[in-house]
Amino acid sequence: MITKRITRLEERVNTRLIVRSTRGLTLTPAGERLLPRFLRVVAELDELLVDTSTADGEIDGHVRVKGPTTITSLYLGALLTEFQLANPRVTLEVALFDRSVNPLEENFDLVIGARPASFPNVIDIPLCTYTQVLCCAPTYLKTKPEPRHPGDLVDHDCMTTVLFGTTWPFETPRGALSVEVRSRFHANDGRVIIEGVRRGLGVAILPRYLADHDLKSGRLTALLEGFPVATYWLKALVPRIKMERPAVRELVAFLKARIQATPPWPT
Repeated sequence: MITKRITRLEERVNTRLIVRSTRGLTLTPAGERLLPRFLRVVAELDELLVDTSTADGEIDGHVRVKGPTTITSLYLGALLTEFQLANPRVTLEVALFDRSVNPLEENFDLVIGARPASFPNVIDIPLCTYTQVLCCAPTYLKTKPEPRHPGDLVDHDCMTTVLFGTTWPFETPRGALSVEVRSRFHANDGRVIIEGVRRGLGVAILPRYLADHDLKSGRLTALLEGFPVATYWLKALVPRIKMERPAVRELVAFLKARIQATPPWPT
């Protein structure tokens, strides 16, 4: 049945979309190019079939959310729980990972993240600034000279996360500057990285909310304060068509009200 429908679709668009072999099915270049458009059509059809309101006016519906691992575990999970307690007829499905995600292509109603990616037909909703700090343990500086300029980091042991990878962005008096660093240790959770930094493994860019207590206690030392890490924003990405759903619209409004004025972490 599925093979016949694919064949009919190929006939309608007058091009081959899938290559069939004994090893399985793979998309042709034309199939790769058209896939995002097909996904958007399917998403729009789904919206026509979803009932998100009830007779008594309460919000109803299912919302798929993608959140960054560390922030969601520490802070956003509590907010999402609070939202569902206030809207018991809404069901939530929350996935935690840190790569860039196009919510239209991966069928999410709302994606939360700090990566600067934007996508067609997806609304960017700024939530709050996501301040980062470059730091290390005092013990690390007993083995390496303190960097005085971002360019000095090429000679340091660096610990990296998904947000920046090995390309670290800084603000300088002359404008933005990016430095390619050597990663000694990579993880997609800042809590893993900060443990290594505390033990003197290297230098890392960490979220301010994660490092602040250690910085105040002297367990960690801030570096290159004259060259701050580039400012990123925590934001919500919502497919334009999904914003028509009351459950999604209400969740976006809730997050804006709770985060835009005051970030969810201690400041």
